Amino acid sequence: MTKIKIIIVFLFLTIGLQQSYGQTYKFKTTGLSVLEKNQKGNWGKWSDLKLANILVSLDTNKNRISVYSEIIQLFEIIDYIPLEETETDSIYTFTCKDNNGEDCTLSIITRKKQDNRKQLYLNYVDRIIVYNISNFSE
Repeated sequence: MTKIKIIIVFLFLTIGLQQSYGQTYKFKTTGLSVLEKNQKGNWGKWSDLKLANILVSLDTNKNRISVYSEIIQLFEIIDYIPLEETETDSIYTFTCKDNNGEDCTLSIITRKKQDNRKQLYLNYVDRIIVYNISNFSE
């Protein structure tokens, strides 16, 4: 009887850990802004915030982040950077390659002192795209 209990507990833990390891997180964007470098290599100004209703998916099983804009943007996650906590922000960062083979860094930032507002930053060498995001539930 004791062996059966141990086996059941072991199976329960094994199945539970496998399911919790890889997950899919979905977000909905509410706005977007862009910052670009000019011809001299200096950063310009942020564009005006535009309304954007786009689905974003973070799939840790496939190591992929997808942004379902007019042109679907796929990002292969190369490296998961450890969570960075500051007094004002929680930052989850991913080193990625986009579907054009360009290197970039994506960050999901939770602004603690702004009612836990979330933002997704797509950082390239010459441009930064920021989306205001919220959790998406189906």
